[in-house]
Amino acid sequence: MSREMVEARDGIDLRRAQWASELPDLDTRGMAIIGRMRWITLNLRPPIEAIFGKHGLDSGEFDVLSTLRRSGAPYCLRPTELYRWLMISSGGLTARLGRLEKAGLVERLPDPNDARSTLVQLTAAGRKVAENAFREDMAFENQVLEDLTDEEAANLESLLRKLASSREVRTAAPEPARP
Repeated sequence: MSREMVEARDGIDLRRAQWASELPDLDTRGMAIIGRMRWITLNLRPPIEAIFGKHGLDSGEFDVLSTLRRSGAPYCLRPTELYRWLMISSGGLTARLGRLEKAGLVERLPDPNDARSTLVQLTAAGRKVAENAFREDMAFENQVLEDLTDEEAANLESLLRKLASSREVRTAAPEPARP
């Protein structure tokens, strides 16, 4: 491998150059994009988790609160709707709801339209925590994107949307049912 090939722009470029030397017939374009997406996700997860932690939440609990908050007033959904949106098991949701209810951020109410069902509603405290954590998270994520021009950010968003809606990605992670 030539010295020029080793002098890569980032770690992904270096890995691709190494693989090109070892397996020159292998197309590593997937690594160029998916590898970077994974690297970005792994590196941004800790500071985002820290933001949620400042608000007394983990990412799973934040997901529940934010799903309820963005559902609109009265910020109330059936557990089935919640776990479909969150793409988790009903057991996983039950544990999250227990912690959030104990913290006074959600409450479970009887469903007036179905005696066999309950509703999960955001409390006033839960709404405040969800909004504050989301605002701080968006400020951080927008700061991360500051090196991109508006046009670059729009192009990246469009390309990621296209990739996310590709058949292979949809098959691997189906979209939740709409309430």
